[in-house]
Amino acid sequence: MSGTELTVTLSGGSAADARAVVQALEPTFGAADERPGDDGATVHTATFEHDPADRSSDGASADAGRLSAPVTVTVQGTPEAVEKASATLSRTFTTRDQGAASGDQEQERELLLEP
Repeated sequence: MSGTELTVTLSGGSAADARAVVQALEPTFGAADERPGDDGATVHTATFEHDPADRSSDGASADAGRLSAPVTVTVQGTPEAVEKASATLSRTFTTRDQGAASGDQEQERELLLEP
């Protein structure tokens, strides 16, 4: 199976900030299952089905937008997907790596995105 799943969990900031982060990942991972939409939510989640053969490895949306507040992003998936997501977010936003954890076949990384 060539496709992998990437799960992105976002906290802090607004729903618009969460949408900006998801939009920044879409050139690399394709459309998310759905974009964050509830302004009252404190945590937003998006899932991407990533097929490396179908996407550019360096895509980042030039108009992803700016953040109004710091956003904590946790990306979880295969090591390749997590690395691509981290690199994409680092090119688009000011990021601070908050740590990573590796499992048997999955990895998780937490990033703090700053406005």
